[in-house]
Amino acid sequence: MRRAPRVGVFGLLGSGNLGNDGSLEALLGYLRAEHPQAVVDALCGGPEAVTARFGIPATRLHWYRGEYRTASRAGAIVSKGLGKLVDVFRTAAWVRRHDVVIVPGMGVLEATLPLRPWGFPYALFLLCASGRLLGTRVALVSVGAATIGNRPTRALVRWSARLAAYRSYRDARSRDAMRATGVDTSRDEVYPDLAFALPAPEANVPSDPPGPVCVGVMDFHGGNDDRARAEEIHRRYLDGTIRFVRALAEEGRAVRLLTGDACDAPVVAAILDAVDSPLVSAAETASLADLMKETAAAETVVAIRYHNLICALKTGTPTLAVTYAAKSEALMERMGLGTYCHPARALDADRLLAQFRQLEERADEMRRVLAERNEAAARGLDHQFTALTTALFPAAGRARTPARQEAS
Repeated sequence: MRRAPRVGVFGLLGSGNLGNDGSLEALLGYLRAEHPQAVVDALCGGPEAVTARFGIPATRLHWYRGEYRTASRAGAIVSKGLGKLVDVFRTAAWVRRHDVVIVPGMGVLEATLPLRPWGFPYALFLLCASGRLLGTRVALVSVGAATIGNRPTRALVRWSARLAAYRSYRDARSRDAMRATGVDTSRDEVYPDLAFALPAPEANVPSDPPGPVCVGVMDFHGGNDDRARAEEIHRRYLDGTIRFVRALAEEGRAVRLLTGDACDAPVVAAILDAVDSPLVSAAETASLADLMKETAAAETVVAIRYHNLICALKTGTPTLAVTYAAKSEALMERMGLGTYCHPARALDADRLLAQFRQLEERADEMRRVLAERNEAAARGLDHQFTALTTALFPAAGRARTPARQEAS
């Protein structure tokens, strides 16, 4: 009798980022439909949250609980350093228990937001190196990548990618970025983001008067190379967003503020404090499903976080992206809305309003475009899951089940 495959999932999951958790949800949907016999557990940032929500056992990613807090005292510095050594053995022991480890989506090969090399890049390197040494296949599935300026971070990311047994990317720019760092990508494929595999509610029917405008916000301070002017970038982004929301409210438009991570709450509070209007409210969302309910009910969406954009696009809602990285521009181009991008680092409320009005004038056309592109995304992910089964579960290399095909 064949033993059930032991599958591990790895990443900053359960840590408050809805996009990361949405990628895990999509992967688990695939595993439960295609490989229901698989025994699944996680090595992740928030093990308690992952177990409570998804019902799988989970282990804390780092031995040192203060890994992502700045260590200023001697004791904390020593503990963090000791944690790096302990994690070598913890990670290897966890990897060894599995036949396959999957890193589901996420921007694990990029540094578009502030990132230290000894944090997640080091953890990812330990995972991939352990997999190669112990004979466990590690798969980076529909992940994001970008050119990285910091040399230690770039080296860790490059070696992580090289040591993985399987790689696929969520856009062509990610694959190009890894090729530019010296990774052989000749066998790597590009597929849509895993979140496109999640079920979506029915799209909103345009009404008169128009429905709310969803404005996705972010605690944005620039990227890894912007640390010297992080506060300046944040202030410009926040001031521009406040002006944009105020202008909509003054026109009598209802505005729903969306977030994608727990750290975004102060930005929502600042906007609500600055724009004193009953037309402006904040949505309470705990998952991508919650976000999609909000975007499906909206007339238009203006958002910055990558997975807020995916939720809006997947529900077929006309969307304008406030972009901070190439991944957002690539997503908008793929979905046929490449014209509707606005730079987060140089947010100009007047120009953003002009783009917003142009988008609303073409809303019906954009809905038709999004319907076509979402069908293509579903086909692409069906190919991704077939490729994943072939690469990681050769004994189960069979025709896709009708249930999975219908879900896709």
